[in-house]
Amino acid sequence: MSEHRRKPPQSQGGGRAASRRAAQQRPGRGAGPGRETPPGSPAGPPGGQAPYGGRADARRADRRAAPGRGRPAGRGDRGGNRLIDYPRAGKAGWKRFVPSWKLVGGTFLGFFAVIVAGAGIGIASVGTPDANKAAEAQNNVFQWADGTQMVATGGSTNRQIVSIDQIPVSMRNAVIAAENESFETDKGVDPMGIARAVVNMATGGSTQGGSTITQQYVKNTYLDSEQTLKRKATELFIALRLGMTEEKDVVLAGYLNTAYYGRDAYGIQAAARAYFGKDCKDLNPSESAFLASLLKGPNLYNPDGGIGTAATPEANEKRARARWAWVLDREVAVGRMTKAERDKYKDSDFPARVESEQARGMGGQTGYLVDVAKAYVMKTGDITAEKLAMGGYTIRTTFEKPRVDALVKAVEDTRNDFLDVKKRPEYDTFVQVGAASVDVKTGAIVALYGGPGFDQKHFSNNANTSGVPVGSTWKPYVLAAAMQYGTQNSKGAGISIDSKYNGDDLAVINNREGKPLLGSNGQPFRQKNESPEAHGYVTLNEAMRQSINVPFAQLVFDVGHSKVRSVAKSTGILEESMDANNNASFALGTSTPSAIRMADSYATFAASGTHREPYSVQSVVKGGKELPGFEPPKEARAMDDDIADNITKVLRNVVENGTGTKAKKLGRPAAGKTGTTDQNKSAWFVGYTPQLSTSVTLFRNDPNAKGKDRKLLSMNHVGGVDSIHGGDIPAVIWTEYMREALKDTPVKQFPEAEDIGVTADAAGAPTPTPAASPSPSVSPSTSPSPSPSTVSPSPSDDGKPTCRPGPWNLCDPTHSGGAGNGGNGGNGPGGGNGGRGGTTNGGLPTGGNDGGAGGGEPSPTYTGRPGRPGGTTNWGANMGIGG
Repeated sequence: MSEHRRKPPQSQGGGRAASRRAAQQRPGRGAGPGRETPPGSPAGPPGGQAPYGGRADARRADRRAAPGRGRPAGRGDRGGNRLIDYPRAGKAGWKRFVPSWKLVGGTFLGFFAVIVAGAGIGIASVGTPDANKAAEAQNNVFQWADGTQMVATGGSTNRQIVSIDQIPVSMRNAVIAAENESFETDKGVDPMGIARAVVNMATGGSTQGGSTITQQYVKNTYLDSEQTLKRKATELFIALRLGMTEEKDVVLAGYLNTAYYGRDAYGIQAAARAYFGKDCKDLNPSESAFLASLLKGPNLYNPDGGIGTAATPEANEKRARARWAWVLDREVAVGRMTKAERDKYKDSDFPARVESEQARGMGGQTGYLVDVAKAYVMKTGDITAEKLAMGGYTIRTTFEKPRVDALVKAVEDTRNDFLDVKKRPEYDTFVQVGAASVDVKTGAIVALYGGPGFDQKHFSNNANTSGVPVGSTWKPYVLAAAMQYGTQNSKGAGISIDSKYNGDDLAVINNREGKPLLGSNGQPFRQKNESPEAHGYVTLNEAMRQSINVPFAQLVFDVGHSKVRSVAKSTGILEESMDANNNASFALGTSTPSAIRMADSYATFAASGTHREPYSVQSVVKGGKELPGFEPPKEARAMDDDIADNITKVLRNVVENGTGTKAKKLGRPAAGKTGTTDQNKSAWFVGYTPQLSTSVTLFRNDPNAKGKDRKLLSMNHVGGVDSIHGGDIPAVIWTEYMREALKDTPVKQFPEAEDIGVTADAAGAPTPTPAASPSPSVSPSTSPSPSPSTVSPSPSDDGKPTCRPGPWNLCDPTHSGGAGNGGNGGNGPGGGNGGRGGTTNGGLPTGGNDGGAGGGEPSPTYTGRPGRPGGTTNWGANMGIGG
């Protein structure tokens, strides 16, 4: 074969393919032709062929050789293929973890794009609220204990939609200035406000604030009142849509037509009628500022008062005045009112309101029952007044209609027979009755009497009013504390109800150190009884029966005031209603619990020392679901059963033989205590059977008076009698009600009380300080530490009997004590000898009424007159009023 036809030698690197790869290599790659091998480098493949691996290896080698890639080879060498270069592949140490500006900018833009897209989707997915839906707010339905409807109130009961041209400019200006200054220019939301609200919700803080008028309109018309992130986001999207699609006047009118203003008024028209008796178009700037103030929260800014201890009429009035002035000032600050116009409205020009017209169907006792149930729902279920006002709740109460009706009848029958406002307007006006009845076994409030009714312009609930001193109905707590804790004389051992204490009138009371208690005049304080009779040493049982003051005034010091408070609190008396003074009067009833609390507290004695908190709601349903937390309160042990049963034994003696004998007409086992305060400003009877505990209070004041003018007035001469006591009118109401309330209930006996405690007899009791001789210089009313209360307890419940013929016959001879002698007349002018008391059961002595008090209190002013015949009540034995 010729030389020129011979094939060239094949490359050892793989033939033609390898040759082609070698030829394709750029200069400087490998050790091929045209590329020099650096000195000291290992020689390449034989014959100058390209390295094994081809182009892929070449590319990797090229990247490793690129500038700035000086880090060691390894896993990080694959970073160039990542979508997000973080940690940064081209950095070493801590610099790897510092993001580049491109990464930061890209992330922000991406997040913003997602937000914009999400907002767009959210806005597109919601519809525009229908303002008419706001007029369909649901009622709250309140039911009796048996599940039948009592009343439906709230929601659409008081609303009228008006157009923007019927809403005065002054109202629009006031609301915009107070609620949302940028309303006319914003897009329906306040981004910074929303951010604050979201942060607060996420951190568990307040969920309020940050809402524009548009958002509030959305919340009122389109959403429920639950404060959640989901609801807030939905509110935001709807508000944004409205801000871009709806006229501002439509939104503003919608908000003002759906807001709640208090007085059961939903919407601006209803509010104008409720507070000012006019159409909203006729509101002036001052009235508009007032209504705008209510949007802050009517429960705390309606001067009528609201629900909760902070929402008193006085506190609400103060807040409303401050808010009203602020709104007017704010209008000037944002350019919606001139300074000259603002200057027209001084503090004294705070707008006057018309009498409140409460929701229809809230007359009689219904308004009081609903108010008590509302307060319980809000306290127990953590439901705000605003949520409750929006309606939709079905509330089943504990109130039993037959028993409520029986209590109303007992009160009204007695009032109608006893009072005559036309005949005695100066005395019989403003006489008030409050009452409450509690189931002993459960603590359920089954009935109450709060007053004549909302429809009679009486809005304060007398059954739940704190401020009326309870008088001698407080004495059982003093005795119970002595039985539980003992006294300093018994060295801590509980004492018996048969222990004896000095009962003489005007005896000196000793303090905890055994030294005479000093009065405000610096002289030893002498406690007064109702009667100047020298009782000597009497058992505590007897002292309770006759309601003698001196033994309990001394006993409270021997036991300790704090221990008495502890016992009272364990039975359900609220601490804030207790007199804080550690004086003798504390034992005699200067504390001011409500009728509800007194009935519940005495139920603890009836239940042998087991206490149950009073409750008024059995269940609450919303949206078909029963809300949790409304189970009956759990029972708690307040005192040993032996102590409670001994208290019952003592209080049964009060009913059978003492100051509460009118309750004997009940015709079944009953226990109770009378209470009367000084100057006859209040009278109580609190009593119970084994099944039911009921309290009745009688007092006199103007229910519509404000502040200091709303004070208790004396009941002397009310009903044409000298004075009212707990043993008569309140006891009569109690008996008439309990007879009807228990007519279908089997008669049940109280547990037998076992004798407990140590007994101190006359010899072992502390030596009494002799009573003071009658002297004009001795003031029985001298107090060692006057209570801040304007009413101090009466020395006794057995002063002058209310002896007046009537269907309930206050002179019933069957309810009387033993015969008693008329007392001697006072030593002053006009004093004479009292006649002998009635011989049936100790009547009022036959001496004149107006001479000096028998035996100890001279009268320099009154002149005796012929006495009236002796009565037949047991008071004659104790009073001894001379002629």
